[in-house]
Amino acid sequence: MENVTTGHWIFAGIFFIAFIAYLVWGYRKDLKLHKLHYGNAIYVMVAIIVILFSFYVFKKVF
Repeated sequence: MENVTTGHWIFAGIFFIAFIAYLVWGYRKDLKLHKLHYGNAIYVMVAIIVILFSFYVFKKVF
């Protein structure tokens, strides 16, 4: 880390901000498609979490 200069940190900060801004822009642009194709994905995620939690509980009980 002794060769990392202030310029490197400035570049990293600008790159990080630009990258996050691009991700937000891309997500907002495709929001209608996400709602159309992945509208019920939350139910699948909740089901997986419940199943994993129940496995954990049963493992501790037995």
